[in-house]
Amino acid sequence: MILFALQNMADKIVRIGTRESPLAVWQAQQVQRLLTAQNVSSELVYIKSEGDTDLVTPLYTLGVQGIFTKALDTALLNNRIDIAVHSMKDVPVQLAEGVKQAAVLKRGSCKDVFVYKDKSTLEKIGYINGQWAMNNGQWLTIHSSSLTIATSSVRRIAQWLNRYPNTTIENLRGNVNTRLRKLKESAWHGAIFAAAGLERIGLRPATAIDLDWMLPAPAQGAIMVVCREGDEAIFKTCMNFNDDATALCVKIERDFLKVLSGGCSTPISALVEVKNYDVAFKGNILSIDGKVKVEIAKTIFFNKANQLGKIAGEEILSKGGDKIIEQIRNAAR
Repeated sequence: MILFALQNMADKIVRIGTRESPLAVWQAQQVQRLLTAQNVSSELVYIKSEGDTDLVTPLYTLGVQGIFTKALDTALLNNRIDIAVHSMKDVPVQLAEGVKQAAVLKRGSCKDVFVYKDKSTLEKIGYINGQWAMNNGQWLTIHSSSLTIATSSVRRIAQWLNRYPNTTIENLRGNVNTRLRKLKESAWHGAIFAAAGLERIGLRPATAIDLDWMLPAPAQGAIMVVCREGDEAIFKTCMNFNDDATALCVKIERDFLKVLSGGCSTPISALVEVKNYDVAFKGNILSIDGKVKVEIAKTIFFNKANQLGKIAGEEILSKGGDKIIEQIRNAAR
C-alpha cells in the first residue's frame, strides 16, 4: 500500500502550506526533509493567518478556535496546497470538515520556559541555586508584589498566578523573534515561552529556565501534518513519518481537552508520557485568576490507554472542573 502511494507521488510536487513565521517555516522544512527522504519533491507555500495579522489583541479575548489554522485549512480545501503543517497545540480538537490528520512528528520539548531580564528576579520567583523552591515535595506559592511578566496565554497566566498571585501580567504577542525583542525593550522582569519554539530556531537565551512546575498545553511541542480527506496518496506518504508514541500521547491530551470543551480562553493543561509499558497522565484546569485549581494524575497500562484522556476529563469535571468551566463561560457572556 505504501509502495503504491510512493509510485503515485513520483511525478508530483507536494505543496506544503505554512505560516510565514521563522518557527512555522522551520516546522514545514522538517516535513520537507522527510518527504525528500522518500524521494518526494515539494515546495513551501506561505499563508498568512488571522493570528499573524492581529498582534495586539490577547489571544484569549479573540475567542476564535483555530486562529492560526483557519487560513491554511481554507487553502487546503481550495486545493492551493496539498498538506498543511501546524504546531499541534494550535489545532482545534475538531478538525475542519474535509481535513484529515496525516502525521504527527516525534515530539520536541513540551516545556514552558521563563526568560528573565536580571538575575535578581530568580530569587523573587523562588529559583535558587538552579532549583525551584519546594516544601515536602510540593511547589511553593511565592508572594511577590513586585513582579511583572508577559505572556498572552491564559493557561500560562493562570498557572503563574496560582504560584505568584501578586504578579502584574502584560500582554505579549507576535512570533518568537518579535516577542524576544519586546522583552528586551521592556521593563518587565521576564516572559514565558514554549521551549520548543525557542530551541527549534536556535533562539533559546542563556537566561531561559525551564518551568518544571508548569504543565504544558495539550500537544505542546508536537507538529501535526494534515491533508484533504480522500487524498490517499498524500495521506499514506505522510504516514511513513508518523511517530506512533507521540501520536498516542497527544491524542490522549487532546481527548482530555475535548471532554472539557476547552479552547484558547480556558486554562487547561495536560501531559502524557510513555514510561516502559505504562502511560502516565497529568492534567489540570484553573480559574482565570489562578485561585482555583483542579488537577489529576493517572497511570495506566499501555494497551489500555486509548480512552485515558476521556476518563481523566470526566473525572476532573466531577472533582470541580465543571464549576470552573461554568464560571468562565458566564464571565464571557
